[in-house]
Amino acid sequence: MKRYEGLFILNSAAKEEVLKDTIDKISTEISSAGGKVETVQKMDKKAFARVADRKSTAGFYVNYVFEGAPEIVAKLRKSFTNNEEIFRVLFTVAPAPVLKAEAK
Repeated sequence: MKRYEGLFILNSAAKEEVLKDTIDKISTEISSAGGKVETVQKMDKKAFARVADRKSTAGFYVNYVFEGAPEIVAKLRKSFTNNEEIFRVLFTVAPAPVLKAEAK
């Protein structure tokens, strides 16, 4: 099992309740694909540096750290490709967690 980090940019036109539901759906999708979600970090709404179209000038950023088999990334990419609630997705291999050294 590898650790992965998934950065999701959610559609900024959605309301707060819809964002919460979308975050829960993403967690459920990761779990159903065989992954184990470790952390979910909800970040703020940020404006895009480069605007692709005038409809989307900003997005809500959510970062997931999860474990799974190497083929999980391809499954998740395929399932999130046509989702209108998700603007962009980026998956990377997450570094191993840093354990604090014991105090001497």
